[in-house]
Amino acid sequence: MGSRYRLFDRSRLRLQPLAQRQHDLELSWWLNLEDPVPPFEHPDLPKLASWIRRAKDTGAARILMMGAHVVRAGVSRHLIDLMERGFIDHIAMNGAGAIHDYELALIGATTESVARYIRTGEFGLWEETGKLNEIIQEAYELGLGLGENVGRRIELDGLPHKELSILAAAYRLSIPATVHVGIGYDIIHEHPNCNGAALGETSYRDFLIFAATVERLEGGVLMAFGSAVMAPEVYLKALAMARNVARQQGREIRHFATAVFDLLQLPKDFRQEPPKTDPAYYFRPLKTILVRTVADGGESFYFRGAHRATIPALRRVLLEAA
Repeated sequence: MGSRYRLFDRSRLRLQPLAQRQHDLELSWWLNLEDPVPPFEHPDLPKLASWIRRAKDTGAARILMMGAHVVRAGVSRHLIDLMERGFIDHIAMNGAGAIHDYELALIGATTESVARYIRTGEFGLWEETGKLNEIIQEAYELGLGLGENVGRRIELDGLPHKELSILAAAYRLSIPATVHVGIGYDIIHEHPNCNGAALGETSYRDFLIFAATVERLEGGVLMAFGSAVMAPEVYLKALAMARNVARQQGREIRHFATAVFDLLQLPKDFRQEPPKTDPAYYFRPLKTILVRTVADGGESFYFRGAHRATIPALRRVLLEAA
């Protein structure tokens, strides 16, 4: 039985090539490892680095969750280097992160002006970016995760700038890279070739892959960079699942570290849940990642700064300690 309501007819849409789009971020924006970076210092960075090193030594999870702005910060090479050195063994991102990563690998540029293109109805409707829907469909048919197949195709298809792709690096290194989408959130959902069933199935596979990594979080580290909704919500459900099984097996997932890297000014004591009268209460990374899920034996950290500064700083401290 079909819906009683009219559906938008996507066959009426006109797509245009990426060559006609003005890109806000070009290849030169992406930092090389030796390039100067904005300064960032924090007394807790060495403590977090110690957690990461111990987790690496014991094989516990080292998870990095991120919003799309992390890709746009130009620090892809720094993240890939941390993955290659074993300091990160799971990358989780939202759908927009995968789009930026793919466009960057394909054309060496990404990011369009929403203000400019929404006025003309061109926003997001770019032919080459829609290729991602075909890659997602392929993942659906092959039984692969969304992030897994995007990285696989970037790597195996030899895209011109694949060395900047976080997803391709994860595939090359056999590190899970999961993409956690919300239907209607991303520009590829506008395209006529978007299959909602494939999108949902492959991203749900990614959620189960993520939950399996969270089962190794005892003694490990979970970091969230610039994701106010996806990271805390996906992590919360996965941790509930992992703890449910661990409890049945007589195990615990209590002693681990969490860290949030963002721009919001949090209360001085961010390890205590603020009252509902405080707007900070509604910042989910605070109450979920920094307070509630580490209340039984974990440790949490908050670092306020731009990703272009904080990610290179974390890498620097890890290398200095090593």
